[in-house]
Amino acid sequence: MIRHIKGSLRAYSFFILSAGLLLVLPVTGAGRVHAAEKQLHLTEAVRLALENNYEVKASGYSLEAGKEDIGIARSFLLPRITFEERFMRTDNPTYAFMAKLNQERFTSSDFAINSLNNPNPVNDFRTSLSFEQPIFARKANIGLKMAKTEYSAQNENYVRKKEEIAVKVVRAYLAVLTAKEFAGIAEKALEDSREHLRIADLRYKSGLGLYSDTLRASTSVTEAEQKRVSARKNLSIAKRALALLLGETESVDAADGRLEIPVLGIDYYNNEALSRRDIKSLETRHENAQNSIKLAEAGYLPTVGIGGSYQLNDHRRPGSEGDSWQLTAFLRWELFDGTKREHERAKAKLKAAEAGEGLKGLKNAVSFKVYEAYLSADEAKKNAELSASALKTAEEGRRLVKVRYENSLSPLIDLIDAQVSLDHARATLAARENEYRSAIADLSYESGTILKDLKIE
Repeated sequence: MIRHIKGSLRAYSFFILSAGLLLVLPVTGAGRVHAAEKQLHLTEAVRLALENNYEVKASGYSLEAGKEDIGIARSFLLPRITFEERFMRTDNPTYAFMAKLNQERFTSSDFAINSLNNPNPVNDFRTSLSFEQPIFARKANIGLKMAKTEYSAQNENYVRKKEEIAVKVVRAYLAVLTAKEFAGIAEKALEDSREHLRIADLRYKSGLGLYSDTLRASTSVTEAEQKRVSARKNLSIAKRALALLLGETESVDAADGRLEIPVLGIDYYNNEALSRRDIKSLETRHENAQNSIKLAEAGYLPTVGIGGSYQLNDHRRPGSEGDSWQLTAFLRWELFDGTKREHERAKAKLKAAEAGEGLKGLKNAVSFKVYEAYLSADEAKKNAELSASALKTAEEGRRLVKVRYENSLSPLIDLIDAQVSLDHARATLAARENEYRSAIADLSYESGTILKDLKIE
């Protein structure tokens, strides 16, 4: 048995080496060969995705756009400076009188009654530079605070998006490894089927076996070849799916299956989940919902500020026949706005209550998802252990049936059935092991620790 296992391992190692060369240099057409695929370790793949993934990039631009809202809100507290050039031609008595005064061209003849009542048309080029600076603007101050708070919430969502992409990369990476193992298993199954055909053919030629056994074994070889074709196709698709997450256009191969994330007690994950990024984001937005009540109430308060302007007037062109300046202080108080403020305050209170209930619901949902992920990881671990035990049983069963068939003690159908059982056990173990690794990644994602566990942060 030990010699049989060692021989299988040598054959399997040789196949893996050969298959690896085929995967790295796939031939397409007569003599044409693709460039070598990029092969990455898991942490390298995650880091590359966090830099190049389109969803992460889009989320980053959205975050930067949100940051600009802070500048927009701050602008309401800064002075507004306005330059204006205006031309007027009029024979309106008031405006004509005023224009000549501003141009400093007013003479005693302009006091004539006829000149006052029926002035000749007057041109006026007015150049002005004015400013206005709020001193007390409660709504603007609250608006600035809310913009900063919203940016903080968006930043938490941005990190959560990175965590989401990280777990997707882990799943896609493990899918590549599973597909590679399935492709290897398909190769091994084909190798075993050919060995069965060789034995059946030798037995038939020596008069110890039936020709029908040879035909049945040949059919098994064909079926194994078909499974190998499908396995290779699935591997190519898995590699391209991984590349898509990494922002690559060519297939990306997985270098290894190491996922060194220890599974701790559920209390640890529950405590970590309380600081999950989407929870912190919603907590921040709940705080902003409270601020929106203050913003609505600030509408009852006046705005106080100062202003001023410098003005040039000329009747021929923009110039300085006359110049003047003024400084002002103002208080604006909207005393009645049709009950708009009352409705805004009521709406803000309802929105704050909505955010509070949403936060409670999210925390409960996260607690459930952590619980579910923890049990799923435990289930996957036990299934992987059971699959490993089943593989040992299937290997020993196939070995015994093969010995019996070679000694004419069992029919070929028993050997084929044992081979099918062995192939299934191999595939199941490969899938279960990577399902366990994926379940660990899901647990880390649900608790919000995946970037830390992958040593990305």
